[in-house]
Amino acid sequence: MAKPKHVAVLMGGWSAERSVSLSSGEACAAALERAGYRVSRVDVGRDIARVLSDMRPDVAFNALHGPFGEDGCIQGVLEILGVPYTHSGVAASALAMDKAKAKAVMKTAGIPVAEHRVVHRLEAAREHVLKPPYVAKPVCEGSSFGVLIVQENAAHPPQELFRDDWAHGDMVMVERYIPGRDLTCAVMGDVALGVTEMVPVGHSFYDFDAKYAPGGSQHILPAEISPFVYQEVQKLSLKAHRALGCKGVTRADFRFDEQPTGGGELICLEVNTQPGMTETSLVPEIAAHAGHSFEELTSWMVENASCGR
Repeated sequence: MAKPKHVAVLMGGWSAERSVSLSSGEACAAALERAGYRVSRVDVGRDIARVLSDMRPDVAFNALHGPFGEDGCIQGVLEILGVPYTHSGVAASALAMDKAKAKAVMKTAGIPVAEHRVVHRLEAAREHVLKPPYVAKPVCEGSSFGVLIVQENAAHPPQELFRDDWAHGDMVMVERYIPGRDLTCAVMGDVALGVTEMVPVGHSFYDFDAKYAPGGSQHILPAEISPFVYQEVQKLSLKAHRALGCKGVTRADFRFDEQPTGGGELICLEVNTQPGMTETSLVPEIAAHAGHSFEELTSWMVENASCGR
């Protein structure tokens, strides 16, 4: 009888999304154990190459979020070590993490994106670089960290960008604000799964607390939108996944400005190559709706793992 695969679940790290990663990692590790894998939980530090060299796992399950875990860096380490890993590879991870570069690729592929400018945060703090309303966000950050919404009647740009303790990088993307509904769609391999609408509860927009605090948002699955829009979200999610060169599981986020006539503007905001993976996170919920249990989803990701992604 063949021994079960040894899976190193990489979690934690040192990005602003450390706490989210620890939750994702623990949930995935427990699911993989229930599925019969031999699992090692690894809180990733700067010595990760040595740790994995000594451990010699069959597969690395990447449950890291944010810089280093989501931007191609850990993927490069795993390529050098020759350890097969889950999710997207080096190039796709780096590309998707850089919102400006990813939007350029998606626009070329015919995927609708919002007009934007990338400027130094001090420039964005001194004057409106776009006519309000607009959104200012770090170019390379996740989980809505550092996202600032500037309302139509704002007298001045976001002064938070002047702060000495601003921790989200000097370059920010300023993009046209898209009113409407928050939609998301998971892609698993070459299949676009269901579409969820996220409705913030007690929050002005789908920010970090709305995403992760208990009761911070309501997930409506399947999203109550027209069949045409539903299918369009699925089509664009798979198209973005392929255009960016992604592998494994991703999640594409959209804003839908619905019109009374039934149509509206559908804009792709970004593609997440390392989406949250607790049992109540969006991707596992969407996968469950498609008939894949959490154990089946995480097992599929392990069996899909490879180098050279």
